Amino acid sequence: MRMANQLKFAMLCLVAGSLSAQDLSKITDFKILGVDTQFHGFVTQGFSYSNDNSYLTMDSSHGSFAFTDGGTHLSARLTDKLHVGAQIYDRNVGNFGHWHPSLDRGFADYRFAEWFGVRGGKVKTALGLFNDTQDMDFLHTFALLPQSMYPVDLRDCTIAHTGGDVYGNIRLKRLGGLSYTAYAGDRRDSLYGGYPYLLHQFGIALSNYGGLQYGADLRWNTPVKGLLAGVSHMREDITGTGMFDPSVTAPVPKSWESYKEWSNKDQTNQLYTEYTIGNLRLDGEYRRYWRDQQIFNGIFEIRTDVRSWYVAASYRVSKRLEFGSYYSRFSDNWLSGVPGQVEAPSQSDPSRHLYDKVVTARLDLTQHWYAKVEGHFMDGWAGLMYPDGFYPVVFTDLSTLKPTTNLLMIRTGFDF
Repeated sequence: MRMANQLKFAMLCLVAGSLSAQDLSKITDFKILGVDTQFHGFVTQGFSYSNDNSYLTMDSSHGSFAFTDGGTHLSARLTDKLHVGAQIYDRNVGNFGHWHPSLDRGFADYRFAEWFGVRGGKVKTALGLFNDTQDMDFLHTFALLPQSMYPVDLRDCTIAHTGGDVYGNIRLKRLGGLSYTAYAGDRRDSLYGGYPYLLHQFGIALSNYGGLQYGADLRWNTPVKGLLAGVSHMREDITGTGMFDPSVTAPVPKSWESYKEWSNKDQTNQLYTEYTIGNLRLDGEYRRYWRDQQIFNGIFEIRTDVRSWYVAASYRVSKRLEFGSYYSRFSDNWLSGVPGQVEAPSQSDPSRHLYDKVVTARLDLTQHWYAKVEGHFMDGWAGLMYPDGFYPVVFTDLSTLKPTTNLLMIRTGFDF
C-alpha cells in the first residue's frame, strides 16, 4: 500500500509538472458570484535514511518514506480592503499527524491603510523569519528548515492562533521602513505532535493542550538594499489535561488517574536577520525559549531553558539549480523536581545539545515541481525533556540513542 501511494504521488507530479502556467491559472483563478477567488495547494513526499538513530519517529535507520504532507488554500478579495481565506493542512510524518487534517488558518483581513490593518479568526503567528511560512516547502531552499528553530515535530505549537492581529507598514523615508504585528489569541495543539508523543514515554496521554498566546513582531527593512532585521517576543499560558498510567514511572502514587500540567512562565525571545544580494541569500536567527511549568497535577516543577541559533546561506546557480548550507545549534538546560531525573553535568553530553551541519541541492524540474537532496551531519540528540526530533525507545534507557547521526533527506513536491 505504501509503495502504491509513492507511485501515485510520482504520477501526480509528472502530470502536474507538464501543465503550463496558463492551464494552472484556469484551475486556480476564477470568480464566485463575481468575486475574484483563488485556489492553491501543495503536496510533498520525502524519503529519509540515517545510519543509526531514527529521526522524527520515522524508521529512517532502515530507510523510510513516512514523510508526506499537503494543503489546500482558498482565498477571496471581497473588496479592495477586505480579504478572506482558509487553509486545510494534513500530514503523516512518522508517528506525527496520522492523517488527521487540521484548519491551518481561516481568517478575515481588513486593511484600513498601509500603516494599519486588522485580521481575525485562525491566523498564522508572526515569529522570526519563517514561522508563518514553514508549511510552504516550495518557497524554501532546504528540505528541512533549521530544526533548532522550526522543528517538524513541534510545527503545530506556534504556527497559528485563534484570535486577532493588528499589523501595518510604516515608511521611514531614508531609514527604510518598519513592519509590525501584534497579536493575541488561543493556541491549541494537535494531539499528534512531538510534545504529546514525548509524554507518552512517561505514561501520560493528553486529551487537550493549549491556552493563551500573545506577542509581537517588529521587522526593519533597512536602507541597505536587501538587508532586514527583526525581533519577536511571545508569551503563553498553557494547560494540558489527560490521563496518567502510574505503572510507567515509579515515583508517582498508583492512585492517580487524571493528569494536569500548567505554565508558571512560558516565553520566547527571537532575533533574526536576512541579507539578499543577487542570487545569494544569507539568514541568521537566535532564539531563547524559557519554560517553567507544574507537572503531575502540580506535584513537581520542571524548568526548561532552550537556546538555539543558526546561520544559513543559499545561492542560485541557474534558473533550475540552487545550493544551500546551514549550521544549526540547539542546547537544552533543565531543572526537574521529579525524583531520579538529573541533568547531565556538561553541555558536551549528547542529551543536552544537537548541532547540525547541513548541505542541500534544490532542482526545480518545472515551474511547479521541485526536488531536494539534503545531507545532515548531527552531533547530539538533546531530546529527554523537550522534543527536538529524537526520542529514546524507553526514556529510562538513553543508550538506545547514539551520540551522532548522519541523515539523508530527499524531498519532492508540487504546488499550484
